[in-house]
Amino acid sequence: MDTKHLKQQVAYVRKSLFDQGYLDDQFMQLEDLQDDANPNFVEEIVSSFYSDSARLIHNIEQALARRPVDFSKLDDYMHQFKGSSSSIGAKKVKMECSQFREYCCAGNIEGCIRTFQQLKQEHATLRRKLEAYFQLVRQTGQGETS
Repeated sequence: MDTKHLKQQVAYVRKSLFDQGYLDDQFMQLEDLQDDANPNFVEEIVSSFYSDSARLIHNIEQALARRPVDFSKLDDYMHQFKGSSSSIGAKKVKMECSQFREYCCAGNIEGCIRTFQQLKQEHATLRRKLEAYFQLVRQTGQGETS
């Protein structure tokens, strides 16, 4: 596949991530920070997010299994998760975090569990989509993705 076609494909995939609501403007702000000195900046930040979020998911799963449920601890974990999601522009993940926190405030364990499953699904979907996107970016040899 020629470079021009690959670059068009990168642009299309990137646009679809925004159009489908997976990413927001924060992702573009990260891209603006990327330069020749650090051509993989965005991918490194996203990779760091997935490392941190794996730990948070584990902590939340453990907290959800404990009785009595400590909604304050769950809310703290989800506050961290929401902040991390916001920092990379993970729009759908961030929205699920907000919903989870609302259920925490209401003391609704069923709502928390249901929303957490949806959050994990959105988290995994975004990961797959971003991995495919970054793979295309690497194939073009371009560091600048915007």
